[in-house]
Amino acid sequence: MLRFLTAGESHGPCLTGIIEGMPAGLRLDAGAINRKLELRKQSAGRGLRSSLEKDTVEILSGVIEGRTIGTPICLKIKNFEQKFENSSLPRPGHADFPGMLKYDFINLHYIAERASARETAMRVAVGTTAGIFLQTFGVQVLGFTRSIGKITAEGRFDGFSAATRRARDEDPFFCLDKEASKEMKKALSSSEKRCDSLGGVAEVLIQGLPPGLGSHVHWDRRLDGLLAKNMMSIPSVKAVEIGEGIASSYENGASAHDVLFWEKGKGVFRKTNRAGGIEGGMSNGETVVIRLYAKPVPTLRDPLPTVDIQKGGPSTGLYVRSDLCIVPSVAIIAEAAASWVLAEAFTEKFGGDTVGDMRAGLRAYRKRMKSLFFPVKKRQKNSSESMLKEKE
Repeated sequence: MLRFLTAGESHGPCLTGIIEGMPAGLRLDAGAINRKLELRKQSAGRGLRSSLEKDTVEILSGVIEGRTIGTPICLKIKNFEQKFENSSLPRPGHADFPGMLKYDFINLHYIAERASARETAMRVAVGTTAGIFLQTFGVQVLGFTRSIGKITAEGRFDGFSAATRRARDEDPFFCLDKEASKEMKKALSSSEKRCDSLGGVAEVLIQGLPPGLGSHVHWDRRLDGLLAKNMMSIPSVKAVEIGEGIASSYENGASAHDVLFWEKGKGVFRKTNRAGGIEGGMSNGETVVIRLYAKPVPTLRDPLPTVDIQKGGPSTGLYVRSDLCIVPSVAIIAEAAASWVLAEAFTEKFGGDTVGDMRAGLRAYRKRMKSLFFPVKKRQKNSSESMLKEKE
């Protein structure tokens, strides 16, 4: 069983995470995690806090001589800004007001310190560890920005390459459409002048998954449900879509689904991927496509009206420096969160105490399915089977 916990407050001494169940033999170093943490905090639209924090992870346990040893992995990220303020002015759109009611607090910072998106720094560290685990089986995960405000990137993707990942990393908005990225910059600048913020859509692609991860037999084991749960837990995300879920709700049945085809020497294949790689709660071998819809950041330089819980009566919301747009960061966080869900599914399906045991289990599974479920084209380009052979 693979699981994790995080702890720490936004302005406390540090954030910590404990990963349990990671098999032995996984090569893991802090450098790969730190590179992903840097992407999370350097994206366009981030506020001053991101420049103050170094966001470097320290591996405290579970790894010896660069490899996991099967024991719990403890991660630590130090907070350089450590301060605490008092306020009884709950900010609309935040966890402040319901949290104050739930825990009987007057000071909203007792709530805000943990509800803060700062917590996602550790989730990125944990999820990146899971992503490194998935890569040993040829599974690749990529998050990018689909839209900001009314600016939407063109093109649909059913896979990606190392060059695509580099292009994502080099763009300030993590957008794969250069022209759209330029327009996003203009839109963000205009929003900043109005003391406002922008939301948008982040997209995650997952390729190289074998069919059969997740299950149809119980509601709580469905892969799309597990992914949606984790995506919705990311602060500011208000809706999640798998494949063409929204668009297909306006279609008729004859045009909304992915028809199966057969060719001699090629086996079963599809020409479309409207289901987004998941059918009946299970991966079907196609690229998994997830879209996350994030609301605009609610902390504004021109604060929204609120009430003073301590004094009673109307008031103006407290302004704490904040981001202008978190969609690019959501893309990185979602990439990590999706990686974790898939790593859980992998350990459930191919469970073993070592990475080698799991690799052997995956090989046996692919052999059983034979070529029927792995069209030649996909086996050559995307499947973890071909990537494992390259490693050998």
